[in-house]
Amino acid sequence: MIRTIEWTDEGVVMIDQRRLPAHELYPVFKTHEEVAKAIEEMVIRGAPAIGVAAAMGIALGMQNSRATSLDEFARDFHNVCERLSATRPTAVNLFWAVERMRWVFNHARREASAIDAIRKQLVDEALAIHREDIEANRRMGRFGAELIPDNATVLTHCNAGALATAGFGTALGVIRAAVEAGKRVRVYADETRPFLQGARLTAWELAKDNIPVTVITDSMAGHILKSGEVDCVIVGADRIAANGDVANKIGTYMVAVAAHENNIPFYVAAPLSTVDLSLNSGDLIPIESRADEEVTHFRGEPITPEGVKVANPAFDVTPHRYISAIITDAGVAREPYDTSLNALFENRN
Repeated sequence: MIRTIEWTDEGVVMIDQRRLPAHELYPVFKTHEEVAKAIEEMVIRGAPAIGVAAAMGIALGMQNSRATSLDEFARDFHNVCERLSATRPTAVNLFWAVERMRWVFNHARREASAIDAIRKQLVDEALAIHREDIEANRRMGRFGAELIPDNATVLTHCNAGALATAGFGTALGVIRAAVEAGKRVRVYADETRPFLQGARLTAWELAKDNIPVTVITDSMAGHILKSGEVDCVIVGADRIAANGDVANKIGTYMVAVAAHENNIPFYVAAPLSTVDLSLNSGDLIPIESRADEEVTHFRGEPITPEGVKVANPAFDVTPHRYISAIITDAGVAREPYDTSLNALFENRN
């Protein structure tokens, strides 16, 4: 399985996703600030993976804390959490993971645990988040594989594979699980401008697994969906509102509309940690804007005239009416999502 992120004695090891597919590099990040910058600079991306990285970043930051009293240690912990929380605004798994780490810290402090004991508990929690994510993805894969017919052609947008998680993947995890179940699956992967997660990352993952993949530009998706070649669309998510509206990589919305127009099922795969029941609709999801250079330059070379204005929203929101089902680690939700998503949380608890 692709190693996206690991905890080691030297620091947090992450595959540098900016360098794929040409170079498979695993740098070590030795401070929480280095982990924070890795998240901001897209060394690691994908909502579940960002959550794992944040948890490990917090644990690493507290390993490096020089505090000699619990009060000083608590101040350091607060600052580390604030820094990791400020890295990216849309992916709710980031804030979910930070809150889990806060809970562990506060519980340990109430128990008057020693600093070293708290450090160990934080590391243990980060490792648990990592392990649980892989387990959740495999459960999600089993639920979703039932929705994929044999001899299917699936279209996907962005990268929701092992690279976007601690391992196995969400949308690609469903595809992997279908293949493991003996089904034949072919994939169309949108290139996913401007960061090319589909062309660089999804195609790389599927090729390593010997799953047939064809890369298309984003503007080709409507034509391919209309052609009758595609049996279903499956994507991941960075945040899901209580009503089933889904924030995912920019370009997802237009794929969903085209799938709906052509009567093609449109599935979303994401763990329950991506569901934000505090938001009634996708209108309330914060949408990250990224640097102009991601659009105006490619590998350092300008591709647009100097001085032109640029818009670079990293995500869009797909209304729930275009979504056939949301595949989670606790089961499959369908309309009405405000009822079915709540039921999955209640059944899990």
